[in-house]
Amino acid sequence: MGSSEIEKKADFDHIRYAQLWEDADVLTSALGNCAGKTLVSICSAGDNALAMLTLDPARVVVLDLSPAQIVCLNLRIAAYQVLSHPEFIELTGSRPSTRRGALLSRILKATDADTRAFWQALTPDVEKHGIGGVGKFERYFRIFRTWLLPLVHSRRTIDAVFLPRAPAERQTFFDKRFNTVRWRLLLNIFFSRFVMGRMGRDIAFFDHVEGSPAQHVARRIHHAGVTIDPSQNPYLHWILKGDHGDALPMAWRPEHYETIRARLDRLDIRLGSLEAFVATGEKASGFNLSDIFEYMSPETFPQVYGSILAAAKPHARLVYWNMMAPRRVPQEYKDQVETLTNIETQQKARDMAFFYSDFVVEEVQP
Repeated sequence: MGSSEIEKKADFDHIRYAQLWEDADVLTSALGNCAGKTLVSICSAGDNALAMLTLDPARVVVLDLSPAQIVCLNLRIAAYQVLSHPEFIELTGSRPSTRRGALLSRILKATDADTRAFWQALTPDVEKHGIGGVGKFERYFRIFRTWLLPLVHSRRTIDAVFLPRAPAERQTFFDKRFNTVRWRLLLNIFFSRFVMGRMGRDIAFFDHVEGSPAQHVARRIHHAGVTIDPSQNPYLHWILKGDHGDALPMAWRPEHYETIRARLDRLDIRLGSLEAFVATGEKASGFNLSDIFEYMSPETFPQVYGSILAAAKPHARLVYWNMMAPRRVPQEYKDQVETLTNIETQQKARDMAFFYSDFVVEEVQP
């Protein structure tokens, strides 16, 4: 199983995600004790693989089908090596900056030729938006934030979203000031399957989605605005305001910066699918599977899941998200896997990457 089903359908020649839209705090907590072990991670932009280094593994095998996503991680590695933490978060776009072009030029000297050429072409975009703002998904949110959101909510209302409040006060704010008729109309249009597929995610990623994407987003926005504290949510802050505000994703926080920098040599980066890793015969003790199962047909999902089990050591944990296509351990493998319900419940309650409908933690039985 060296190739992936989605590899034949989607376009992988550009940056789809310039930053991670999955919460590394819940990922690393769910993976448990990984000291000295081999872990596997889907790359995307690389931030969660970097966060996994805080678990002190022997190695993190990082996989992606997209060369563009791999160069996102390559650039981050150079940034950790060369920049101070304040410089790093300026470059990412988390904080305002007038020197991103100069910072990018500095770190490109520490990269390979392909990475250097790729990012030099994006220098004007990096100067404007940071390396975390140049992906297709981030452009999608930028159009939403710049052109459409002001037609629905004032800047004062958007700023008020991020004021610390008790849960009951958050509900009142949401009901009376935020969840207006215009807001609901905007969600129905901009987060429709048609618009999301063409401007945000690849249309092929919706092949197995159940239900309305707009209705799903509406439910999850309520969760982000009421159930969890928006003032501490870097993902919601970026969507509505274009930076991370007072919060940062896990791998970009100052308390983890030196730890990640010291362990960069533990990353084993490979261009290819998860199935290609499985085909090598290697074994791992933990898997960050992102939401890859969403992109698989009901027929392919059990096959890939079974192959992962074959590459998993006893007590290995499989951690993944579902957005709009429900995926959990297939029936034929339920006697080989234990669902860690308590951990799932604890982590879902604090997951800041609010647009996912489910967070799954499963442990392979010996």
